[in-house]
Amino acid sequence: MKLPSPKLWLPILLLVAGGLGVAGLVATRPLPEPEPPQVHSPLVRVKRVTQGPFRFVVKTQGQVEPRRQGSLIPQVSGEVVWVSPDLVAGGFFEEQQPLLRIDRADAEVAVEEARAAVARAESEARRAHKELERQRRLAHQSITSQAKIDDAENAARVADAGLREARARLTQAEQNLERTEIRAPYAGRVRSESVDVGQFVRRGEPVAQIYAIDYAEVRLPIPDRELRYLDLSLGHRPRARLTAPQPGEVERSPSGPRLAHPEGPEVLLHAEFAGRAYTWEGRIVRTEGEIDPKSRMITLVARVDDPYGRQEGADRPPLAVGLFVQAEVLGRRLPAAVVLPRAALRSGDRVLVVDAEQRLHFRPVEVLRQERERVVLGGGLEAGERVCVSPLPGAVEGMQVQVAEAATAAGVARVGS
Repeated sequence: MKLPSPKLWLPILLLVAGGLGVAGLVATRPLPEPEPPQVHSPLVRVKRVTQGPFRFVVKTQGQVEPRRQGSLIPQVSGEVVWVSPDLVAGGFFEEQQPLLRIDRADAEVAVEEARAAVARAESEARRAHKELERQRRLAHQSITSQAKIDDAENAARVADAGLREARARLTQAEQNLERTEIRAPYAGRVRSESVDVGQFVRRGEPVAQIYAIDYAEVRLPIPDRELRYLDLSLGHRPRARLTAPQPGEVERSPSGPRLAHPEGPEVLLHAEFAGRAYTWEGRIVRTEGEIDPKSRMITLVARVDDPYGRQEGADRPPLAVGLFVQAEVLGRRLPAAVVLPRAALRSGDRVLVVDAEQRLHFRPVEVLRQERERVVLGGGLEAGERVCVSPLPGAVEGMQVQVAEAATAAGVARVGS
């Protein structure tokens, strides 16, 4: 029998030998030792708790307004013969400073006429009283009749009334003469004017718009919930008059109102002026009468003394009317508080505390205030504890974590002492 050619059986032999070799290697390979599955703890950031004094600050904004403004109105008609160089838009003036003069000729004539009328009335009154005395003497002698006495008494009363009327007209004429010179009712500034020399002005028609500069006011709207952080009295509080005006006296206030205002919270006003940032100090002096029913906002009124730096040594720029300012109202002080990033607060007013074994524990805390970037806590934490500030949606009690960095101070905002 003839054997097959090696070209046929040699490849088959090689394949069989290779398969047997692979099987032997697989059968004799070393088996790996089993290892327990590894659990990777999440990496978190922490803040270390510190406590310190804290003062609430309510932030708002507003626009500077004059505390008193009005129109300059002549009380007599006539031709303008003089205008103060300060009676221009933007001009400053002092209290009782002459601003405008009207031709006095007609007023002087009226005064002379009134004086003449008073002289006539005085003469008629003296004559009427002399006649009354004469009739009374004749009555004691039973020479005159009661009717003549009654006529004499009536004539005396009419003469007295005429004298009072003449004197009143004289007073009116003298006042009109004084009113030909218009004086500033208070220290202020001119907003606008519409009068010049030679112009005829009429009584009751405004010639300028002015406002006071002894202090400025800023209306600051805040949500009504922010009032809890301010030492502000909202109820009625009687205010004693410092100086009572005398009868007929015009009440003036060169350096402020004549009513004493209780001191309210301090306020810091920030604005840019002439390309630089400045700060002015003021106080909250009152709140406006009602709360906006739609926005639930209440308006505080801040006052800043001497907004234009009229006092000697004032080097600040003017707090000009119309300037838009950012305001910080300084509120209640706390002897100790904890300030943490807003991310540290979890649902249910809780935080996650990391213990020495790097495990998480939920801790209820007293939340005093939540702000955009931070939260103020009053209780529930001890100084030195670490609080997790990383988002952990699936956090559970006792969960093992890794701290990403060394604990850092939380930082407590301190304003004042």
